[in-house]
Amino acid sequence: MLRRGLNRLCGGDEKRVDSRTIYVGHRPCPPTEAFIPPKFCDNRIVSSKYTVWNFLPKNLFEQFRRIANFYFLIIFLVQVIVDTPTSPVTSGLPLFFVITVTAIKQGYEDWLRHKADKEVNKYPAIRLEKGRRAPTQSENIKVGDVVEVVEDETFPCDLILLQSSRDDGTCFVTTASLDGESNHKTHYTVPDMEKDLESLSATIECEQPQPDLYKFVGRMHIYRRDQETLVRSLGPENLLLKGATLKNTKKIYGVALYTGMETKMALNYQGKSQKRSAVEKSINGFLLVYLSILVSKALVCTSLKYWWQSRDGQDEPWYNQKTQKERDTYKFLKMFTDFLSFMVLFNFIIPVSMYVTVEMQKFLGSFFITWDKDFFDPEIEEGALVNTSDLNEELGQVEYVFTDKTGTLTQNNMEFIECCIDGFQYKNRDSCSELDGFCVTDGPISKLQEKAGREKEELFLRALCLCHTVQVKEAGPDELTELDLVDQVDGLDRPLAQPQEERGFIASSPDEVALVKGAMKYGFTFLGLESKTMKIKNRQNDIESYDLLHVLNFDPVRRRMSVIVRSRTGETMLFCKGADSSIFPRVKQEEVDRIRTHVERNATEGYRTLCVAYKRLSPEEFAEAEERLQEARLALQDRDEKLTAVYNQVETNMSLIGATAVEDRLQEEAAETMEALQGAGMKVWVLTGDKMETAKSTCYACRLFQRGTELLELTVRTLEDGGRRREERLYELLQDYHKRAVQDAPPAKPGITRSWATAQQEYGFIIDGATLSLVLNPADANSSRYKSLFLQICQNCCAVLCCRMAPLQKAQIVRMVKNCKGSPITLSIGDGANDVSMILEAHVGIGIKGKEGRQAVRNSDYAIPKLKHLKKLLLAHGHLYYVRIAHLVQYFFYKNLCFILPQFLYQFFCGYSQQPLYDAAYLTMYNICFTSMPILAYSLLEQHLCIEVLMDNAILYRDIAKNANLRWGPFLYWTILGVFQGLMFFFGVRFLFSNPALQDNGQVFGNWSYGTTVFTILVFTVTLKLALDTRHWTWINHFVIWGSLAFYVFFSFFWGGIIWPFLRQQRLYFVFANMLSSVSAWLTIILLILLSLLPDILLMVFRKPKTHVRQLTEDTLIHRPESCSSHTVIV
Repeated sequence: MLRRGLNRLCGGDEKRVDSRTIYVGHRPCPPTEAFIPPKFCDNRIVSSKYTVWNFLPKNLFEQFRRIANFYFLIIFLVQVIVDTPTSPVTSGLPLFFVITVTAIKQGYEDWLRHKADKEVNKYPAIRLEKGRRAPTQSENIKVGDVVEVVEDETFPCDLILLQSSRDDGTCFVTTASLDGESNHKTHYTVPDMEKDLESLSATIECEQPQPDLYKFVGRMHIYRRDQETLVRSLGPENLLLKGATLKNTKKIYGVALYTGMETKMALNYQGKSQKRSAVEKSINGFLLVYLSILVSKALVCTSLKYWWQSRDGQDEPWYNQKTQKERDTYKFLKMFTDFLSFMVLFNFIIPVSMYVTVEMQKFLGSFFITWDKDFFDPEIEEGALVNTSDLNEELGQVEYVFTDKTGTLTQNNMEFIECCIDGFQYKNRDSCSELDGFCVTDGPISKLQEKAGREKEELFLRALCLCHTVQVKEAGPDELTELDLVDQVDGLDRPLAQPQEERGFIASSPDEVALVKGAMKYGFTFLGLESKTMKIKNRQNDIESYDLLHVLNFDPVRRRMSVIVRSRTGETMLFCKGADSSIFPRVKQEEVDRIRTHVERNATEGYRTLCVAYKRLSPEEFAEAEERLQEARLALQDRDEKLTAVYNQVETNMSLIGATAVEDRLQEEAAETMEALQGAGMKVWVLTGDKMETAKSTCYACRLFQRGTELLELTVRTLEDGGRRREERLYELLQDYHKRAVQDAPPAKPGITRSWATAQQEYGFIIDGATLSLVLNPADANSSRYKSLFLQICQNCCAVLCCRMAPLQKAQIVRMVKNCKGSPITLSIGDGANDVSMILEAHVGIGIKGKEGRQAVRNSDYAIPKLKHLKKLLLAHGHLYYVRIAHLVQYFFYKNLCFILPQFLYQFFCGYSQQPLYDAAYLTMYNICFTSMPILAYSLLEQHLCIEVLMDNAILYRDIAKNANLRWGPFLYWTILGVFQGLMFFFGVRFLFSNPALQDNGQVFGNWSYGTTVFTILVFTVTLKLALDTRHWTWINHFVIWGSLAFYVFFSFFWGGIIWPFLRQQRLYFVFANMLSSVSAWLTIILLILLSLLPDILLMVFRKPKTHVRQLTEDTLIHRPESCSSHTVIV
């Protein structure tokens, strides 16, 4: 204990404060290692947000953090405290409705989380107690417990594998629920483990919990009597994660390492940043304007009230004498109270219910994406997935699209095409010549029809069979595997390598399976890995066995992987495969020259290339490498960095054998999708880790680059051409490209697509990761302008290709564009774990349900099965969502302005006495009942243009770009319309009331009849205005529009036709019925509704549609007349 304490204080070689110690089975260790174990959390999973006790205060606190809710709370409190003209119910009830609906929604969602937590926590489990199996529940497992898991069960917590029922000490798991990968992963028991776990005395030192699923460092101390303590390294291969499932293994035993909320699964679902849409920012801007209008109205009325009362006889008329208390009240306090009263009277200009409607529109609207049958992919039997409904409208505002290449633009379905061995090309084609079992075609021109030596051929094929992490899966008798097929190789129609049992291959990357199958075509078959022994069958059908000593894993930085194996003759060899940029610097230059031509040609043809090298290790070299590897693997701190250093030292002075070419075909309709996005005005950037030539070929195939496109290249190769310092050459090239693409380029005409702008030179930009580092992180402090020049050039190019990119650089690119002038809306789309950073960085993140796991899908806002679905998601769904919610926001402000303007004008005719124009029931129910459902239905179902028109004419997307419908121009139009109609309502009814006798009996209407008439015209006008704006009618629209008007009439009769005992005064008793008994009132209501809607009607009749919209719509109707006429609600 003293030694541990001193190590902690002094630091030692390890920072123990960042590690934890676990006692296996809670057994005490030898006295020399005595240590009081710290307390760890239990194994309960808590994904819920609330409890029964804190739901009310916590939920209310969160809701009142929203400015509009807090504002209405203040107004409600003012009504309660101050003598205001309206009842507190008028603002309290709408606020209560909003708070209640939101609380019910959030409470229900949290109840579902509680239900899911309970199901997980009560899951049955078995742990070992004193050598006996003791049934328990998952939530009772503690750190240090030894747990038993049987086949097809999920692991109840993060476990270190101690024992397996398999003879080789391995087990297989699937992590589909964690990262979507359905292939079987192999995990290994800790070496030198006791067979009798009851007698095991061991401690585990490991890192504190962290969310990375693929990283783990630790070590186990195994204590044995009268023997030296064994120390074994622990890595991800020993860790079984909670949520993963045991497969093809009868049972395993593991020790609980991380439990409950400290498991990697629990940590992985936390901390996702909240994204806000541009519409929310526009709403906040409009709210400030209307809040200013509200304050101005209150100030005007307060000032005019005291001006009016300053006149003789107006302050205290004979019929309304002040009390002594009123006379003694401080004047400025009375003025402030009156100001608050006017604020309360006019507060309905702020639409609090709009927030609930917007939330419901987003939540319900997201289901239409999930339900869209066009997004269903029969291959994976899945459709689209919505992880975030708050960004639906952002799909209609995208300006920049950042896409991955492999698995996104391409299928990530690899097929072995050819290989190059020692400078000679070997290609598998339909017709080929047979030369000693090899198909040899079009080698180097100087060595046509020649071939490499037999020894080099077999060495290359052995490398393909040994340098991988592929698993062999036994196939059932009814399953069809690749080996059932007959490969036409060497001119012979026969299966090359038919093993006794049918097999299938499983790997984390499709590249590896393609290379193993490629070796099979040439006579070398990988038979599998058993107890660290790899077996292959050569062309003579002899079985070769190799001991697998070490695997130097692949990572995106090194861009290569290696294996160290030992043959039966005792020879130790290292086989390495990786990207050419990673392999070439580590082999002899003369070997590179022989193979570089083939690699570059294959990359130009669009193939994925890998280089293969090997190295024979002497016993001394292997011993030194093994010692350093063991030391690095036992490290708790900086283990990855130490391992990388050892890998780099071992992988030097290798001999280059050859290279492979694997084809990754384009995704279905990839070119059409990219062309549509560019036609819609979006800039497409391809961010990939592949070679420049391969990625460039893909860009041409996807029509991002056209044959006439001039490519501006900024790569390491172009920087080295000038023979000067890289920084100087970089600045020179940037200035040259800026002059050509920006300064000399004619100004772009809006609305012109690239296919029409044939006279204008188009530019494409290419940059690699190394050069990008110089641009984004310049060593020269005076070179900060690199970034600005680079961004301006890219913005003027039709497409940008960034190759050899690291995942972090992808995020840096997205962040740079997102934060540039104008703050354009960005979208990132990818399918792999290396795309997660840019998906999280962009405004909208799209995950492809591809073959590289589901990390991208889990971290995305939306997930689609294939790239082609992006076209409809943006051009149709995104376009409609934006138009709908923009109309919803503008309509809410408009109808509330129409509602409150007559109330403001009424103050000029009632001595600024704060007399309300409308009854309290109307004030309360206007936004909640009378006008809420029609706009909600409109915002969910409206289609101002047919889906087919939007899909076929991408240029229509440009009409709504840059938040066009929520700019200040449309906002001013809606505001002027609201002012015009408010004036029409008030003064039109006032003109009617200038006739003193409106009823048959000669009686006159009172002030409540006046307000009811205005309110009736208001409700009918704003509802019919929405009906005029509706282009796509369904039975739901008819029901809610005409139903809302009928409900208003029914409510008015019902509310005024009964004497309600709980009301002190009933202002509307038979007012509505008396009003409708007057023919003049009927005539005025109908006439004013028509006059109020006349500007909209005239605008619809005389306004000419945009030329391209009219032409495109006519063309669509001519070619497909049934598509719009019989169109049903599909979004």
